[in-house]
Amino acid sequence: MSTLSFSPSITITTTTTTHAQFSHPLSPMFILRGLPLARNHLRLSSRRSNNRVASVVTAAAVRQDAAIWTPAPLSLIESAAESLFHVSIDVSSSPDLAASYTRPGQYLQLRVPDVEKPSFLAIASPPSLAASRGAFEFLVKSIAGSTAEILCGLKKGETVELSAVMGNGFDMGRVDPPEEYPTVLIFATGSGISPIRSLIETGFGADRRSDVRLYYGARNLKRMAYQEKFKEWESSGVKVVPVLSQPDDGWKGETGYVQAAFARAKQVSKPEATGVVLCGQKQMAEEITAMLVADGVSNDKMLKNF
Repeated sequence: MSTLSFSPSITITTTTTTHAQFSHPLSPMFILRGLPLARNHLRLSSRRSNNRVASVVTAAAVRQDAAIWTPAPLSLIESAAESLFHVSIDVSSSPDLAASYTRPGQYLQLRVPDVEKPSFLAIASPPSLAASRGAFEFLVKSIAGSTAEILCGLKKGETVELSAVMGNGFDMGRVDPPEEYPTVLIFATGSGISPIRSLIETGFGADRRSDVRLYYGARNLKRMAYQEKFKEWESSGVKVVPVLSQPDDGWKGETGYVQAAFARAKQVSKPEATGVVLCGQKQMAEEITAMLVADGVSNDKMLKNF
């Protein structure tokens, strides 16, 4: 019996009496090619390992899917504006789900019957509504061919599925107390007003701040949701500035895009004491951010959801 040593540090014992000599070190792959049994064993082991991993992943996905989707009935679907719908969902039978919504700006996924692809929706109602009435409200934009379009076509009493509540929401603690951050500028476009409604109706000390403005952009008044709430929001300390990009004749308010309307007004007297909330079109948020950072507003005081 003799021993053959192969580099790197692989030793094989053989029962033959032949002595083998090699002038160059052999790679592990060379050795495996010369050892069919070892190669086949490794392939089999690899297949078994991959199968076990695939089984574990599949089982985990099934468990997760079963755990996070909660069936809930629709309690209301009605028009909120052109191509926008007010949707209310009864979660009173799922108190844990209702209680998990704790901060404006949080969102969830929603699935409709027979459609696998979910829709991501920001919750428009304040957490207090979920706590007191067991309801989640949404502002949903109906887009052709989307899950949202199917949702907006459903009827009261039909069942949808909701995921767990996601995201950290708007951390208004970063612009508190109100006395130290008297200015809060809020920007929203289109259905991006949804979590802003939740923020305003939850309250963030707007009545104890000297300058709280909401710049809310839409194409025209027909596409602007929540107009019936503007007086209520104003009474809470939020000045509402509607901005229309394609207004009808007779409109006397701000026109163009939100960022342009703000650039005309600006009036940020103390950048170091200013907080900002942004929700909606990404380009709008980026341009507003650049504008305010240039004026000295801290990026840390900008709360974004888009």
